[in-house]
Amino acid sequence: MNTTDNPKAVLHAIIDPLCGWCYAAAPLFDAAAAAGFTIKLHAGGMLTGPRRKQIDNQWRDYVMPHDQRIAALTGQAFGENYYEGLLRDTSIVLDSAPPIRALLAVAALGGDDLAYLHAVQLAHYRDGKCASDEGNLHLLAEELALNGADFAQEYAKNEDAFYQHILETRALMNQLGAQGFPTVALETSEGNLKLLNHSRFYGQPSTWLEYLNKQLS
Repeated sequence: MNTTDNPKAVLHAIIDPLCGWCYAAAPLFDAAAAAGFTIKLHAGGMLTGPRRKQIDNQWRDYVMPHDQRIAALTGQAFGENYYEGLLRDTSIVLDSAPPIRALLAVAALGGDDLAYLHAVQLAHYRDGKCASDEGNLHLLAEELALNGADFAQEYAKNEDAFYQHILETRALMNQLGAQGFPTVALETSEGNLKLLNHSRFYGQPSTWLEYLNKQLS
């Protein structure tokens, strides 16, 4: 948290790395971080365990209209390698656990987990490099200037931490009455949590910042 005369609050972002609307919100999180807000990520495990999703034509038909709407609303990039590569590769199983464990490893090593999340999202949606692939996740950590061996070691040992993180995130969602991903809540200087209606600001980061500052005042 900033320690200036006008300290900024913490934004709690309940996300999933495989959630398209969380990718839509990425510019809002970036704008808030650049303005001095601390962004605390809580990953909810949208596609884990029995909810993992094997890519097939039905899944492609389901997600593509959402992705095209996100692109139109926000300008976020969805690449040919995603639409015609990843979404046509029926050998892929979409699993939120590997990218969440990777996020936890990055944070444990003192890295920027928000920057890493956005790198994972861009690789997946723009470049067609699956966010559930451990090899891709490892390379992205190294591109963030983390030591590859340290990342691999941290990732390998954090399975228990992953399950604990999911439990804590779902408890937070219940506390907030959250309906899905992403959910954004503002933590004031008094430590209170206030649910925010971020969705009306997709594609409008400057208006979003005005809104955030009004919530603080």
